[in-house]
Amino acid sequence: MPTIRPNRYRTHTCGELREADVGKTVVLSGWVQTNRDMGGVIFVDLRDRFGVTQVVFDPDRSGKQAHDEAGALRGEWVVRVEGKVRARPEGTRNEKLPTGAVEVDASTIEILNKAKTPPFEIADEIDTNEELRLQFRYLDLRRDRMRKVLELRSSAAQAARTYFTSQNFVEVETPFMVKYTPGGARNFLVPSRTNKGKFYALAESPQLFKQLLMVSGMDRYFQIVRCFRDEDLRIDRQPEFTQVDVEMSFVEQDDIFATIEGLIAAIWKQCLGIEIKLPLERIPYEEAERRWGNDKPDRRFGLEHADLTAVVKAHDGGGLKLMKTTVDSGGIVKGMRVPKTCELPRAQIDKLEEFCKGMGAKGLAWAKIDASGGWGNAPLAKNIQPGMREAINQALGAQDGDTLFFQFGKAALVHTVMANLRLFLGKKFGMIPEFGSAGKWDFCWVVDPPLFDWNEDEKRWEAAHHAFTRPRDQDLHNIEANPGLVKCWRYDLVLNGFEIAGGSVRNHDPLVQRRIFEAMGIGEQEAQEKFGFLLEAFQYGAPPHGGIAVGWDRLIFLLTETESIRDVVAFPKNQKGIDMMTNAPTHVDDVQLRDLAVKVVMPEEKKDDKK
Repeated sequence: MPTIRPNRYRTHTCGELREADVGKTVVLSGWVQTNRDMGGVIFVDLRDRFGVTQVVFDPDRSGKQAHDEAGALRGEWVVRVEGKVRARPEGTRNEKLPTGAVEVDASTIEILNKAKTPPFEIADEIDTNEELRLQFRYLDLRRDRMRKVLELRSSAAQAARTYFTSQNFVEVETPFMVKYTPGGARNFLVPSRTNKGKFYALAESPQLFKQLLMVSGMDRYFQIVRCFRDEDLRIDRQPEFTQVDVEMSFVEQDDIFATIEGLIAAIWKQCLGIEIKLPLERIPYEEAERRWGNDKPDRRFGLEHADLTAVVKAHDGGGLKLMKTTVDSGGIVKGMRVPKTCELPRAQIDKLEEFCKGMGAKGLAWAKIDASGGWGNAPLAKNIQPGMREAINQALGAQDGDTLFFQFGKAALVHTVMANLRLFLGKKFGMIPEFGSAGKWDFCWVVDPPLFDWNEDEKRWEAAHHAFTRPRDQDLHNIEANPGLVKCWRYDLVLNGFEIAGGSVRNHDPLVQRRIFEAMGIGEQEAQEKFGFLLEAFQYGAPPHGGIAVGWDRLIFLLTETESIRDVVAFPKNQKGIDMMTNAPTHVDDVQLRDLAVKVVMPEEKKDDKK
């Protein structure tokens, strides 16, 4: 039970009273949830953060003034009542409420504040437009469901701090306003008034500072920290967000995994009472891409992909010219079997093709399996050779009535299209819910990804994550010879198809670091300009170190099984990055801009060529 210091406003909270309190004179304060006149006796449900208590105003005991004032109450008025606790009469108890066995027989009432009629009902089950709820967020947060989410978030944060402290970590705060360094996510910029023409960047991560803390000898650091990224928003992303940031010295990948797995187990145990089986499974990055199309697989359902590239090669295209051309030019072919229990008439397949085109695909190849293993009247059936058709059927495990889907082209696009198609079909056919766990908590580590990505536009290699990730020792010889084959000690923790944490073992060797920069086309001068302060620090004895960042909002979003990450942030932005309650961001006047030596230049509007 909550412990409060009794004062004139309350001796107890609205969720505290029980049968043991019968006979006590108490004072309660809170919001009027409901007000009912039952034949002259007025019943008021009084609510605060801790619960609801029924308050009774009987004219024979409360007196005319208190009774009349109670009769005038409206929803969400703030009141103070005083009275005596009594047991509810037989047959009137509310078993759904912890306070349902008692009520307060009121003697006095004081109206502390009247309230306008809220724009929506303060109740859990409402279908109010989200934009309206965000506009009146302080009212939305009065709902029991929203309150429980924030309380669980607080409980999880306490579990994290307790856990890290028990593991000898030190909590250290790092700067929000930092030096802008190119690469990674787009930064928010802050103009400096005292250094006109110069800008800070809002930190997208404490990455460089936590590495400097390892150089300082701090050994084990953590922080529950706010970060900022000027990115396009979606269901699991906000422009300002929280992460649990961790860095450790003299560790290898297994040490970091054990630490974070312990954290996850502690949070799920404290918040949900669920035991997470450890250690968590590890999946190579290449396997995740091959089987599910991305590096954050939702493994709670089937519809796995099969890479058919080798089959097409073995049959020299098997009569399908487009597949042969794709494979000959270095592309891939993937297939997916949808069982016959999932009904997919032609009209639905056509809609799925449009869905795939919306992701950049040229179309969606398909086939319907008949009893003999044939592909019916599907477009591919006209040209495919029997040998390749049989090999594909075998590779996909195709059976009578199944539907097969195919994508072929550049690997990145094929993986993306097939991954999103798989997820869409999984939700469409109820294999997974639209949101929530459905009682399944599927954690896994995705490991051993490539260190470099090829930038097709700039025709150069760039860091897939960041330039300070340590390559695997067995791949060092490929840094110059074949950067695309270099794998590294980077890892992501995935839960039900969402990445909830990611990090790496850092590269503390200056010679290897120089080779990585050279592979990326970064010379000594550019390296010093971008990362000079970190490289300088490394020359004073950098220990082997590594770390990880847990996406806290995303983790709480999954933990609470809410529909959107916005539901677990007290005051979030909408999908356009606008705070609907305060209407931020706003224009500022010219005086402020001059003081900052900043001028606003609006982009030119596109001219309408139509006449």
